[in-house]
Amino acid sequence: MSARRLRILRGLSLLAAVFAFGLVMFGAFVRLSNAGLSCPDWPTCYGQVTWPQHAQAVAHADAKFPGRPYEAHKAWREQVHRFLAGTLGVMVLALALLASWRRRRALLAVIAGSVLAAAGVALYMSGEHRWSSLLAACAIALPLFAAMRLPRPGAWKICVLALAVIVFQAMLGMWTVTLLLKPIVVTSHLLGGMLTFGLLSWAALRFAGVAAPDRRLAGLRALVLLGVVLLACQIALGGWTSSNYAALACGYGPGSFPQCLGQWAPPTDFHQGFVLWRGIGVNYEGGVLDMAARSAIQIVHRIGALVVFCYLGWLAFKTARRGLRGYAVAIVMALLCQVALGISNVYFGLPLAVATAHNGMAALLLFTLLATLARTQDAAPMPGESR
Repeated sequence: MSARRLRILRGLSLLAAVFAFGLVMFGAFVRLSNAGLSCPDWPTCYGQVTWPQHAQAVAHADAKFPGRPYEAHKAWREQVHRFLAGTLGVMVLALALLASWRRRRALLAVIAGSVLAAAGVALYMSGEHRWSSLLAACAIALPLFAAMRLPRPGAWKICVLALAVIVFQAMLGMWTVTLLLKPIVVTSHLLGGMLTFGLLSWAALRFAGVAAPDRRLAGLRALVLLGVVLLACQIALGGWTSSNYAALACGYGPGSFPQCLGQWAPPTDFHQGFVLWRGIGVNYEGGVLDMAARSAIQIVHRIGALVVFCYLGWLAFKTARRGLRGYAVAIVMALLCQVALGISNVYFGLPLAVATAHNGMAALLLFTLLATLARTQDAAPMPGESR
């Protein structure tokens, strides 16, 4: 592989990772400001590429969607989020093309997958939902198999894999609207965004040569991997808490933390709180669970936070003992900030800025773990190509 193409991959993967982080933050802002259904159709907004802005367009939008009156201060947030997601998709496509360049089968799979994804969107807009879903499935499978068979190091494979994830993310974004904020879909959409950010961050770290061939750090890899898994589970719990509107289930202000509703053992319903699928046709905006079920979700999220806090604190200690003090400090700082933001959310009644920052800090904490993991890996070999 030419040095020029490698430099482009390095720079573009870094730019895409930073952009993905911003998108995670903006997505949280949209969700937490209750703008997830502010555009009742997809990918347009009240039938427009942008969003209704003139009086005539607003009147037409209200007439076309009488069950969802137009709210200008929310609609722009949702549609801008879609534009940003589309921009990230273009970046990831460029990465996938560069990573598969001169590998004919992989390159054809990437191109074909992109064409099928675009065709699937067109079919969805024309009402052919079944054919649209079939093309979308093919658009995911093609780059997925291409990544698995690509004869290049992991960072190159991840650039192609990220394309499959982006297409699936688009489907989750569509289902978020069409299935009326179903919690399992909203939570999966959040996890997909974090996965996209994580993949692009890992590719950027590997291309940047953060890793070093230090066998003394090999024993740390499994511990860091476990930390990533635990954090992913906690992020999923956070998404489930948010999508079920359970963030303030224990109240706010004095008595809301560490107690719940001023009690150590408030009424809870863990069974109803963790039913993943409740059928189709229910509007989940505002939540449908009673207070006992929401309290159960909030309590489990807090227990998960305690487990992650203890483990990552211990992992930071182990990391420092192995000589990676800078990485250990980064983990501890991100962890403490995340805990402080989580407590502030409960105590101050879920301020939008704090709740959004809580999502962003989760992504940064994930990045610190990935950077630590990259430091424990052997140096990524460059493909043996001169062309």
